[in-house]
Amino acid sequence: MRQLTALDQQFLALEDSRHYGHVGALSIYDPSTAPGQELTLPRLQSLIAERLPLVPPFRWRLAEVPLNLDYGYWVDDPDFDLEFHVREIALAPPGTDAQLAEQVARIYARPLDRSRPLWELYLIHGLPRNRVAVMSKIHHAVIDGMSGAEIMGALFDPTPEGRDEEAPPPTTKAKADTKPSDLGMLARGLLGLPRYPLRVLKSAPRALPNLAEVQSFAAIPGVSTAGRLIGDLQRALGRETVVGRLDLTPPRTSFNGRVSAHRRFAFGRLSLEDVKAIKNHYGCTVNDVVVAICAGAVRRWLTEHDELPDEPLVAQVPVSVRREHEQGTYGNRILLMTAPVHTEIEDPVTRLQTTHESLVEMKERHRALPAELLVDANQFIPPALFSRAARLTFSLGASRASRPAWNLVISNVPGPQFPLYMAGARLEAHYPISVITDGMGLNITVMSYCGHLDFGIVADREQMPDVWSLMHWLGEALEELRPPAHSTRRPHAGQKPAKMKADG
Repeated sequence: MRQLTALDQQFLALEDSRHYGHVGALSIYDPSTAPGQELTLPRLQSLIAERLPLVPPFRWRLAEVPLNLDYGYWVDDPDFDLEFHVREIALAPPGTDAQLAEQVARIYARPLDRSRPLWELYLIHGLPRNRVAVMSKIHHAVIDGMSGAEIMGALFDPTPEGRDEEAPPPTTKAKADTKPSDLGMLARGLLGLPRYPLRVLKSAPRALPNLAEVQSFAAIPGVSTAGRLIGDLQRALGRETVVGRLDLTPPRTSFNGRVSAHRRFAFGRLSLEDVKAIKNHYGCTVNDVVVAICAGAVRRWLTEHDELPDEPLVAQVPVSVRREHEQGTYGNRILLMTAPVHTEIEDPVTRLQTTHESLVEMKERHRALPAELLVDANQFIPPALFSRAARLTFSLGASRASRPAWNLVISNVPGPQFPLYMAGARLEAHYPISVITDGMGLNITVMSYCGHLDFGIVADREQMPDVWSLMHWLGEALEELRPPAHSTRRPHAGQKPAKMKADG
């Protein structure tokens, strides 16, 4: 049995009838490289069965502690049913992108069954040009971005021929043949009660002075003030681990209210080569360009809806803090950083330059903050109160009487720049699908793959019915930054921009 961390438990606690804690991807495949030039359900199920020893979370079932006395546990499911998890559907002709996105949004808005391992795969037929899609859903309590990439590495191959079958390690075979009893889990919970004050004491020195940096808690009245006071005290004592407060107040937009139970999904791709040309021309980073074009697209949406604020939006930017020795441990090792999204700046080059400066500051803050801050902060919430605390935080962010913790999520995940294959079928695109919450109803996640940037945009169905427009405006924002031919620098605002200093 493997116990969840406080951060893993938080992703379970956020779920209710309108919130879902799973993430995933929509992958498009060309089956012409596969045996028989097709990707079938039996072949996909056979591949998953073969690779199960390399992906232990696919067999983990959640065992919750009665009365929420302690964090839950992952146990090997003795009744694991592969056919339940790997399914097959088809689109009606003509199988357009809009149809595919609508089907994905509907599947995504269904919760995962907590009595089984928390993942599903859908093989989707009926796409144009004989393409097929595979949609994945896996709970965020099981994986973060880096551990998700490890699962990709286990399921994908560098050639259509696949790999030699690998013998399962001796420790991967399930030892338990029966489900843990409620009485046994209650006993574990009671034995875990004395550990809670020890967790708090261990986490307090790192978490308390930086509580204001945990935006999901900072929305609770009094938390930011308490964090600043403790931080000031530690600075007076000469503690170098305390980070100064980043003074950003998110404005309220129409996608920062109470989310419904339904989602919209849009996807598309841009050229990584074009983004790198912009990066090289202006001396910044790929991530700077990605965030700047996201700002440009969202600015256009806000302008079209007559709600462009004078101040920048505030983005949640997940940053991995997983160390090398933690590879293969799954779960979550992330820090939720805060960065301004400069929708208030009209000129695209000025916007890029200001974005670069803001992200350099964010990286400096990331280096200064304790890597375990988010986990440490969650240790202050007793397990029995986790769900209530999560709902309180989200309700405060969605309330019109207060400001949201963040406006949106922007996440840029680097991926492989060489072709990958699943069951012999070539992966053409890999569009991420991620989480939205009350007060934060827009998520733009990007993954680079094989010379492209694959965008997956998730929004609340009622707050942003025209979410597809963002994908179009992302392309326009990229075009606005494209360096002119035979020029080494693009003038803006009456002068030539200073060369930005690339950071990382």
